Parts: sequence; structure tokens; C-alpha cells
Amino acid sequence: MANLKHLFSFIILFLLSLGGNKQSMADDMIRVGVVLDLNSTVGKVAESYILMAVSDFYAVNANYRTRLSLFTRDSKDDVVGAACAALDLMKNEKVYAIIGPQSSAQAKFVAKLGEKAHVPILSFSATSPFLSTNYNPFFIQTTQDDSTQVKAIAALIQAYGWREVIPIYEDTEYGTDLILYLIDAFQEVDVRFPYRSVISPSSKDSDILEELNKLKAMQTKIFLVHMTASLGSKLFVHVKNLGMMKEGYAWITTQGLSSLLDAINSKIMDSMQGVLGIRPYIRISKDLEDFERRWTTNYTSTKTNYKTFGLNLFGLRAYDTVWALAMAVEKANIEHSSFLKQNASESKVDLAAIGVSEIGPMLFNKIASTRFQGLSGYFNLVKGQMKASTFEIFNVIERRERIIGYWNPKKGLSQEIDDISEIAYSISKDKLKPPIWPGDTTNQPKKLKIGIPIGDGFNEFIKVQWYPHDGKPKISGFSIDVFLAALDILPFPLPHEFVPYANNRQSAGTYDELLFQIKLKKFDAVVGDTTIVASRSSYVDFTLPYSESGVSMVVLMKDDEKKNMWIFLKPLSWDLWLATIATSIFIGLVTWVLERHVNSKFGGRLDQQIRTIFLFSFATLTSGHGEKVVNSLSRFVLILWTFTLLILSQSYTASLTSMLMVQKLKPKFVDVTEIKRNGYFVGYHKDSFVRELLVEQLNIDESKLKAYSTPEEYDEALSNGSDNGGVAAIVDEIPYIKLFLSKYGSRYAMVGPIYKTDGFGFAFPCGSPLVSYISRATLNVTEDKDKMTDIMRKYFSSQTTSTGESGSAEISTYSPSLGVYCFGGLFIIVGVASLFSLLLYVVKKFPHFHWTNANIVPLEGSLWLRFIELVKHFSQKCLHSWSFLRNESTPSPKGFGASLRIEDMQKHSRTSSEGEDDVAIDVDDEIL
Repeated sequence: MANLKHLFSFIILFLLSLGGNKQSMADDMIRVGVVLDLNSTVGKVAESYILMAVSDFYAVNANYRTRLSLFTRDSKDDVVGAACAALDLMKNEKVYAIIGPQSSAQAKFVAKLGEKAHVPILSFSATSPFLSTNYNPFFIQTTQDDSTQVKAIAALIQAYGWREVIPIYEDTEYGTDLILYLIDAFQEVDVRFPYRSVISPSSKDSDILEELNKLKAMQTKIFLVHMTASLGSKLFVHVKNLGMMKEGYAWITTQGLSSLLDAINSKIMDSMQGVLGIRPYIRISKDLEDFERRWTTNYTSTKTNYKTFGLNLFGLRAYDTVWALAMAVEKANIEHSSFLKQNASESKVDLAAIGVSEIGPMLFNKIASTRFQGLSGYFNLVKGQMKASTFEIFNVIERRERIIGYWNPKKGLSQEIDDISEIAYSISKDKLKPPIWPGDTTNQPKKLKIGIPIGDGFNEFIKVQWYPHDGKPKISGFSIDVFLAALDILPFPLPHEFVPYANNRQSAGTYDELLFQIKLKKFDAVVGDTTIVASRSSYVDFTLPYSESGVSMVVLMKDDEKKNMWIFLKPLSWDLWLATIATSIFIGLVTWVLERHVNSKFGGRLDQQIRTIFLFSFATLTSGHGEKVVNSLSRFVLILWTFTLLILSQSYTASLTSMLMVQKLKPKFVDVTEIKRNGYFVGYHKDSFVRELLVEQLNIDESKLKAYSTPEEYDEALSNGSDNGGVAAIVDEIPYIKLFLSKYGSRYAMVGPIYKTDGFGFAFPCGSPLVSYISRATLNVTEDKDKMTDIMRKYFSSQTTSTGESGSAEISTYSPSLGVYCFGGLFIIVGVASLFSLLLYVVKKFPHFHWTNANIVPLEGSLWLRFIELVKHFSQKCLHSWSFLRNESTPSPKGFGASLRIEDMQKHSRTSSEGEDDVAIDVDDEIL
């Protein structure tokens, strides 16, 4: 009975709609216009949904005083046609609201008319983001605008790790309006558009084929299609025919096309196998299932021109729009016609004759505030637009749509709709069910195709082996492990495959040629021991380096015995030698002054005293002195000087030992200039940029260059030398040299670096968003000491931990001699102590001398003459006193080393009175 009641109400309202151009049969009939493209699939389905909505609403709300009376017009899929239909409805039918039109372009014109007449315009299918109430105060979007889906699309792209996507959209306002939002959303997740494909709805098949051939030749194989169903259907047929629906491609459709797949014929669905689509999620309810059953019964089984469709999103939005409008009309309490300005023109399209609805603003507010649970979901308008909700992601498989996940603005991606309220925000592809991609494969499209260099030597960095059973390559090495460690840190998955740059399992070219393949779009990246240099940065972008930088030179070591004859002088600089000798003589003079009165060995004639001074001075340079001293001040001075000499001798020994070792390990050449001048041959790493460096920057003749590949070849060439078919030096990058020296370091030395580079890095296309991600990840890896130690130990276990032990450190033949400044403090201490001792001696002894006769020193004459006379007198006294001491003292059995006993000196003290000379010698004072 309930079905009969619904059917009866529907028939009555349908008959009323057919006579919509006549005056309403009742006072409570509210006139509502409907503008649709009745020749389109959406238009036909929407019309049937609208009629059922009116029937269902008043069957449920039979007590309502108001009733909607529908007046339908055909826009004929034309902007002008839609505008004319709206004008006719406003002017002649005096409608209070208009449902429609379908397209965004039509809606923009009709919205302006509604603004002029204060007639609310409700569109269930116009999705342009620029139709908001900010621009059109009387326009209401009862569907989600296209901007609400961009974050869902960006999350899907990010989940699969795609960094480049090509959008394909139609050249209409519907197509172009979304692109601006996509650009902003994709920039937030570092996804870029390398190219944008725009196709006009009026394009011929030849035009579409030409554009698709252009896309087929591009490196990017990920496409985002934003088109209406009519143009999108045509596009995918050509895509299938051109072979662009095979493995390696990915196609994503936006909600405009995704929501109408049920209206597409089977042939077109066959051409869309593997496509991913995004559309708003509609929860299946009992009311929705009941509606689907009734609609199918009423419209598809009785009408031969209707195809059996599933539930249509836009049709359901139209259904809910009718319900919202019917609720708002009842709340607005409309009783009679409320156009202030009446129609005075007989023309159906006279724009100036449109009246202004008195009830329009209130009706608009009532619609905007209406809330209820509709068939398409919860009806809730925010600023005149449907509030964003959950999107479902589906995969086209065998003419059906398999749901693989959902996206929610708050929670992100999820496999099940019930999980959305429980999980944290996620963008991982693991939150989606595995899709079947084009080509009927589960392999994710667009794996990063990474070129790998092939070399004969230095396999520790890159090693390519070929499996004998299937011929597939096995790739390993230090560079590969660093790259894989960086990928593990990335916040998104990065599917990839390593492809050796090979021809018949041999290297297909140089490193520069390999890197240029990125520009030619043969490779998406290059991973290996590729050096970052300026010339390469013009066609690729490098990540941050992961190895040491610089180019250096390795040469053979040689023994340099010919120049060792005078090496014993080199530990001390000439100024230190001179300072030491001068200080020794000075110490000898000080000791002579302090010892002359108490030590017979410091007496005698003037020439003997001078000889004694010099002999004593040089004797102090050894550990034992030639003369013994008895004066306390002399001993104090000699103790300080002996300590100084001890430090000097130890420093001398250490410096001489170091110099002897350095001389023994001296490299044959220390500068490339010497090699060029002598015309020697120079080796370099085969296929590397070093050849260009040697020729263009170091100006070495190409005929003097030889290429080598392995450490063994390096060793043989350097051992033979330039005159025996080898080379005088190998110029290469520091990582290679250190690896070579770790094996042959005892015979060779690294000299340089002579040219700075930025080290090894990973290469990507210019402008690739991956560069910043990989750079940050690489930096994290290289700063992780434990991880880098494990990787290096895996490939460089034979390399010593100290480069100096293996001879791989840079060796310099210049070892600076020790200078006087290094020991200046000691010399100052000794000098001050000596002068202090002399001063103390003079202060103590001068009062004991008898200067009774004034003629000892002439009163007239210069100061210099007076000083000479004083010295003569002093010497004579010394000779006289020491002649007496020599005759009276007991000779020591040790001869030259004998010392004067104190008690004997005290016994023979005397007073002399020869003329003006009267000197009293106090032996106790002399010793003290």
C-alpha cells in the first residue's frame, strides 16, 4: 500500500509539472523553476530524481500547507540557452527559486540573474570553486565544490610517492578553475606539474590523438584527468588505442568523471581498466536502498530510452535539493506572489522587465540554514556550499568499481570507512587496498628508473654483477647502501629500479654521458660515485654530497739519501744555533769573571784566559764540563744553563728523528707543475671528469694522459714510472685515492688536493622536488656515525682507521726547524740569572779592592781610556795573585780538573804593598 501511495502522489505531481506553464491550481502551490540539459545523461537522471523527490517529500509530509510546483526548461547544453530559460522562468513564471543549471559556466550567468531578481539559484552539479556566495550572494551549491577534493587527490599522490603528475583537463571554466587549487595543494606536498595538457570539448579525434602522442613521449607517466563524462569517455578510448593503458602508467579521475562511470557504456569502461577514481562517499542506508529499488522499477523498466544505471551522485544531490527547498518554503510561510516590480513587457527575455522577489532573501536564508539527513548524506550548507565530507577511492576492474580506501579531511587515508574515526591522519599507501594497475598488474607504476654506472675497478663504491640463470643485474656497493639508507628516512615510499648503464654488460659511456641521460629522460636519476661539478649542474641537480671532496695526486715514494749529509743542522734554525753559541760564550765569560780569583784553571796569561773561556763555553754544550767551578754563583748559573741545554738537546733529537723519517718517505713529486715541466705522463680514472680537469684547467697535453680503471693498474703504472711505460703520478678523486692507498699505501703518498670538488652526490632532473628530500635524508645518514661506520666497515674493512698509518695522508717534505722564539723564555731566564750573578759579585767584591793611589786610573782622557787602564790593572793583579796561589797550592792529581781547597786558600791569604798596589784577598769571600 505504501508503494501505491507513493506512486499515486508521484503521478499527480508529474501531471502538474507537465502543465507548469499554466496558473497554479491551488493558492499554496509554490512555483519553482528547473533548468536542465535534458539531452544529457545527468539531465535525464536528475529530472527523474527531482520528480521522485517531490513525490516522496509530500508523501512523508502530507500535512504541509505549501507544495512545490515545478516548471522545467531545457538549457540545451548552452550558456545562452540556460540564461534564456532562467529569464523566462523569472519573468513569466514568477518562480521563487530555480534548481539548476547543470554546468559551472551556465551557473555563473544564471547566478547573476538570480542576484538581480533576488531569486535563489540552487545547483546540484555546478562544482566550480568560484561560485561561492562571496561572488554570488543568491547562489547555493548543494554539492561539494571541486576544491574539496584536491587534498584527497594530493594525499593519494603522496601515498604512492609520485613527485610529478601531468593534469589533463578540458578547456572550460569547469576544467581551469580546479587547476589553481591543485597547484597550491600539490606544492604543499612537493609534487609538481612538469606539463599541463588542455583539451577543448570541441576537439576532434585527431587533436586528441596529437596531444596524447605528445604525452606518451614524456617521461612522466602519472596522469590526472579532470573532465566531464562526455569528453573523458572520448579521451580514454584513444588512450587505450595508443597503448597508454599498459604497465607503467597510472590514471586518476576527479569526482566529475568518477561520479558518472555508471552512465558510461561498456566499451569505454573496458578502456579504463586500472584507473583510480575519487568521488564523495555516500553511505548506503535503508532509505537509499528503497529509493534505488523504486527508481529502477518506475523509470528503467517502463521506459525503453533509459539505461539501467546505478545510484547517481548528482541525481541524489538533486533529490536532496528538492527536499531542502520544500522545507525552506514551508518555513518561509509564502502566501502569494511577492515580486515587487511586475512584468510590463511581452518579450520573454526582456532583462529590464525582471521583477525583484520580496521573499527571496528570506527564502535564501531558510535554505542555507536547513539541516537534515538526505539520501546523499547529511545536508549541511556552510556559506552557501555543501560541507566537505569523506571521499572514496575506487579502482576500475572488469567494468566495475572496487573500493580500495577512503579519505577524510581529519583522518586521511583508510582501508575501511569504519576506521576513519579511529586512526590518526595517514597518507601511507598501506592504508589502501592494493589496486590492479593498467596492464593488469599489481606492480606500482612509475618506479624511479635509476641509472647505475659500470666500472672495472673500485667495486667498493659500485659493483654490478649479472646472474647467470636470468641475466638480471645484482647491484651493490657503498653508494647504493647510502642511497637505500636515505630512502628509509623519507616520509613517503619511493618505488625504484636500478638499471645499469651498460651495453652488452659493458659500460655504455662516460659518467658525463650517463648523467646526460637524465636530461634526455632515459633515466629518472643516477646513483653511484658521481662527482658534483659545476659543468654537470647545467643539466642535472645534485643532492648534498655523501663523501669527501677534492681531487688529489698520488705519487711513488723514494729515498732521498743524497741530501742527508747536512741534515743534522736542520733541526735547529740558524738563529737558534747562533743564539745557543752566543749564550754559551756569554756563560763562559760570566763563569770566568766569577771563578778567576778562586779557581787556578781560570788564571794565567791573557791568551790563556781567553782560550779557557772559549774551551769552557763549548764544553758546556756537552753533558760534562772541562773545568770544575767552586763559586756558588757560578754553580747557580751553570745549573740553569745545563737545564736549558737539556731541553735543547731533547728537542734537537726529536726533530732530527722526524726529519730523517720524512726524508726517507719523500715523494718523487709534490706538484703537478714539475710533472708538466718535465713532460712526464699522468694517469687518471677512466671515464671520469678528471680528464677534462687535467686538460682544461691544468693545461696538461692530452698525449701525456693515460686512463686506468683499477687499483692494480694504478700500482703497476706508478711502479713502472713515466720512462718505462707507466706514469709519474695518478690524478684522481680523494675517495678513490684513499681506497688505493689502503691497499698499496706503504709505497705511495697523496699530494694535494690540487682541485676542489663537492664530493659524490646523487643526480636528479633539474627542478626535481626529490632533490630536497633526498638531500635531507642523505645528511641524516652521513651524520649518523653508527650507520656510516657499519656501511664503511662492510665495504672498506681493509682500510686502516688512520690514514697516516697507511701513508694515505698528505705528505709534505717541509718540516719547520725549531726557532729561537720557541726557547726564548729559557734564554731570558738564563740571561737574567747571569746578569744578576754578575751584579751581585761586583757589589760584593769591589769594596775589597784597594784603590789608594789616584794615578791608577788617569783623571784626564776619555771614558774609554779610563776603562782600558782599569782592565790592565785588574789583569795585573789577577796574574800576581794567581802566581802566588800556584806556587803555594798543592797540585791536584787530576790536573786540569783539580779544585782549590778552601783551607789552603785561607792559610795563604796575605797583604801586598808594592808601591801603590795594596790588594787584600779574602779567600772566604771569593768562594762565597
